[in-house]
Amino acid sequence: MTAREAAPLARERNVIAAALAILSAAAWAILIWQADAADMFSMAPTMGMTAVLFILIWIVMMVAMMFPTAAPMILLFGRVQAERRSRGEAYVATSVFVGAYLLVWSAAGIAAFIAAIAAERLAGALGMTAEAAARIGGGLLIAAGLYQLTPLKLSCLSHCRSPLSFVMHSWRPGTAGALRMGLEHGLYCLGCCWLLFVILFPLGMMN
Repeated sequence: MTAREAAPLARERNVIAAALAILSAAAWAILIWQADAADMFSMAPTMGMTAVLFILIWIVMMVAMMFPTAAPMILLFGRVQAERRSRGEAYVATSVFVGAYLLVWSAAGIAAFIAAIAAERLAGALGMTAEAAARIGGGLLIAAGLYQLTPLKLSCLSHCRSPLSFVMHSWRPGTAGALRMGLEHGLYCLGCCWLLFVILFPLGMMN
């Protein structure tokens, strides 16, 4: 590939990297602002939020936390698609892959809100004390630590850490293929981190 041919690819890579950095930084700024204002919410798992607000905060948190870790995969996907476009072949916008990736985390947020509502109602029905809640939180911390040593965690982590291997073995053409790849990569990331996000509930979402 000549320098003239490589220049547009480099520009596109820089645009995608800059967009990820800006979105992540903006998300962190929102989270910091929200954490400062968190005392207005209750310390219940849902923090007294409505479903819509909870999911919005959840998505912002995922952008802040997961975009930097997913950046190598997103950039590699964008590069492959840019090369296809430069050869006059059919290509898919990187936003399709990223959108599918976020869809996985959005679904996880919906599941988290439902679980939080169920936990609040169960705690109210059982008259759970602060001491009992602390014991449950401690159990979740132990479970999250033990999960880091399981074969499932290691398998998911190997996929997340090897973007090139993922592209080589999981590449799918077209828009439907990009959606499937984004969903698959999102599920691997979720498989790595889901228990780490579960412990946010006893610790406090804005802790």
